Amino acid sequence: MMTGKRRPKMRGSSIQPSEATEVLKLKREIGLTSAVSLIAGTMIGSGIFMSPEFVLRNIGSPGGSLIIWTACGLLATFGSLSYAELGTLIKESGGDYIYILRIFGSFPAFLYIFISVIVARPASVAAISLSFAEYAVAPFYPGCSSPPLAVKCTAIACILLLALVNCLSVKLSTSIMNIFTAAKLLAMLIIIVGGIQLLVQGHTQSFQNAFQGTKTGAGFIGIAFYQGLWSFDGWNNLNSVTEEVKKPEVNLPRAMMIAIPLVTFFYLLVNVSYFAAMSPAELLSSSGVAITWGNKVLGSWVWLMSLSVALSTFGSANGTFFSGSRVCYIGAREGHMPDILSMAHVRCLTPSPALIFTSIMSSIMVIPGNFSQIVNLLGFTAWLFYGTTVSGLLYLKIKKPEMPRSYKVPIIIPVIFLLASAYLVLAPIIDQPQMEFLYVILFILGGAIFYFPFVRYKYHPACLQKLTLHLQLLLDVAPTEKNMD
Repeated sequence: MMTGKRRPKMRGSSIQPSEATEVLKLKREIGLTSAVSLIAGTMIGSGIFMSPEFVLRNIGSPGGSLIIWTACGLLATFGSLSYAELGTLIKESGGDYIYILRIFGSFPAFLYIFISVIVARPASVAAISLSFAEYAVAPFYPGCSSPPLAVKCTAIACILLLALVNCLSVKLSTSIMNIFTAAKLLAMLIIIVGGIQLLVQGHTQSFQNAFQGTKTGAGFIGIAFYQGLWSFDGWNNLNSVTEEVKKPEVNLPRAMMIAIPLVTFFYLLVNVSYFAAMSPAELLSSSGVAITWGNKVLGSWVWLMSLSVALSTFGSANGTFFSGSRVCYIGAREGHMPDILSMAHVRCLTPSPALIFTSIMSSIMVIPGNFSQIVNLLGFTAWLFYGTTVSGLLYLKIKKPEMPRSYKVPIIIPVIFLLASAYLVLAPIIDQPQMEFLYVILFILGGAIFYFPFVRYKYHPACLQKLTLHLQLLLDVAPTEKNMD
């Protein structure tokens, strides 16, 4: 244990001990460039290379698809602007969790961290890793589907490699994010330029009667939004690492205002390129939209698409892993998760127990993994809590307007976002009810079984305390404190 000893100051790392105490403190190492890379790099992952098929399947027409993608970008922008104000009001890491905790209290925050750490964040990493594996394995099985076992083993290997990278160094992880963000922007530029060339040559068949067959049912639109918004997942990841961002009151809103409109613009052009190269029927029959596009446009250079998508999804998985483990770590620091998950390695100086736990849960999620089903359930859960968080911002704006703010979003923006969140949660349940949605709600409420004995009444079994001590010695980790400097 770290108690009773004063540790020497450690330099050149992501976490450093306080001068006067024995505990460790997170260091601010994420500047504006890395902040933009974290947001854009996490958003641009598997979604834009897989979700267009599912968006089109649910909305029914190319024109409807482009409207859904535009609306998704606008909604993510509104959400990010709302979260930017929250991040300048509550300058702590943890994102939705810490905002719900500070505004609504312990119980709803525990329900969020319970579903996030056990299901949502690991499922997100698993879905992205499965996408990476699909494209990484595809070149070894030309002309046929990749064996599910090979795909899942590759996905698990990806998760374990990410765990190792993130356990070793924050700087190494952020450097990978910066490099891979540049690589995936280059990949999308290839698709965009190819699409422009096709349009110039007259390939505009998909845009004739572009809205024919559009589905207008609330459930269809809601599911199409889930699939499109999956490609924007990560727009709020910077709020999860606020304590590691340099000048968060400046860089938090600035990074969001740069990254999200940029990604939205690229996504629209990529979708236009897909429709220029493929008819709606071809796009719907494609198992990998980017690969099908590559076969039609790049010919023998199609392997570039497989490589680009694999690199893109790997970088996105890294960003999701980086922020997801921080939420787990913050939850433990606030007493809502086991103490061991709130500790950091004393030499590598990273939250390694939280990273290891996230990698284990993500690997478990890979085993029964189905991309489309995972995305739908994640969308329902995510937008339930996004709405809760933004309702907290509205409460602060109305009830506590005197709180100091370096950035203010017009109140109409969080109001629109809250209404959209309510629609995305309720529409699929009302129009297309599925038992899976009921299971998710029951699982969230099931967190109460753990909350009352272990958090509310602070029951700590002696065996758990002994296990924490042994794991602390085995993993060479120590407690940390907040960085509010």
